[in-house]
Amino acid sequence: MTESYQGMLDEEKVFKDPVHRYIHVRDKVIWALIGTKEFQRLRRVRQLGTSYMTFHGAEHTRFTHSLGVYEITRRMINVFQGRPHWNEEDRLLALAAALLHDIGHGPFSHSFEKVFHSDHEDWTRAIILGDTEVNEVLTSVSPTFAKDVAEVIEKTSPNKLVTSMISSQIDADRMDYLQRDAYNIGVSYGHFDMERILRVMRPTEDQVVIKRSGMHAVEDYIMSRYQMYWQVYFHPVTRSAEVILSKIFQRAKWLYKKGYEFGQAPVHLFSFFDGKPTLKDYLRLDEAVVLYYFQIWQEEQDEILKDLCVRFMNRRLFKYVEVNPNIQMGDWARLRELFATAGLDPDYYLVVDSSSDLPYDFYRPGEEEERVPIHLILPNGKLRELSRQSDVVESISGKKRTDHKLYYPGDWLDAMDEFEEEKREIHMLLNKEG
Repeated sequence: MTESYQGMLDEEKVFKDPVHRYIHVRDKVIWALIGTKEFQRLRRVRQLGTSYMTFHGAEHTRFTHSLGVYEITRRMINVFQGRPHWNEEDRLLALAAALLHDIGHGPFSHSFEKVFHSDHEDWTRAIILGDTEVNEVLTSVSPTFAKDVAEVIEKTSPNKLVTSMISSQIDADRMDYLQRDAYNIGVSYGHFDMERILRVMRPTEDQVVIKRSGMHAVEDYIMSRYQMYWQVYFHPVTRSAEVILSKIFQRAKWLYKKGYEFGQAPVHLFSFFDGKPTLKDYLRLDEAVVLYYFQIWQEEQDEILKDLCVRFMNRRLFKYVEVNPNIQMGDWARLRELFATAGLDPDYYLVVDSSSDLPYDFYRPGEEEERVPIHLILPNGKLRELSRQSDVVESISGKKRTDHKLYYPGDWLDAMDEFEEEKREIHMLLNKEG
């Protein structure tokens, strides 16, 4: 018989936290979810992927972030209690969805997903609804509770208010990661007055809104997010490490398909190479496992896999140049040819990486991803979209910024004395200006 996790713990549990000071747990369900093996796996998945190559403090995990999102959601609920449109029966749904929103993330999540055509959101759903300890705990609340939690995280839930608490343009997820990432890497960009924002949040039928008096705190939050993306998340050194990471996975998969005999066979990755991973396979993976293979592959017979792993493990990253696709991409075929002549396989050693971000957007009907805008509630009770009230937000609203960089092994290129002619032409093409 499934154990019941309903009700409250006899005594409150607390986690000491560097960002929120304390994280408070009173519900048996939340405490049980934290103790599941699927949630504990998040201790072995870094929050910021390869950012530790750039910012040495970026060692924090999806586990600590998930607890933080739970805590912010718990504080939101304290503000909402007793107000119109807040249904106290939704409390546990919001808390469980906040805690589990990232449970499907894998090792070096985004690079891994690109190579293996995987999606952490699909794995989140599989963990919540599958044969897991997480599902067992959720099902003890009610037969439909796991499905309700999954729908909130997927943004398909009819409960739009709870969904917006976890996932919107101002939500518990963003408010935690901006502060937590900034704290751990030692930058000031991610700081904003969260306590003020929480105090002025109000529930409506469809979403969380902000009192007009809290507009300046929200402006600060939006600009904080903007700075973090361009100064931290899209840092070119971090992206260089990601490029190499992706190429390691790509090379290992290619070798596997060709029947190559690995000195250390990556048994944990076989089902991913075949495109048929099970949930059990996915849950066996974490960053410790992946880094074990990278460590061993530094002694592989295949020169490309060996070199890429040596580069990743010892931070010998690719150089980069800013590129304008309209200029350098016209020379792309020639660049590939020159790299191949110099003995550098362009599939692995000549890579264009693009970053883009939309810091804030208002509702545009018919768009593929409809972004629910932030609304301010005026003293007369009417709602106004944020960018119509704020000049600061209006100035960046709807403006997508895109950045293109070309990565290559500058150390190898510089050392190739026997290819002086090719080297000169490569440098000329890489530094071409319009």
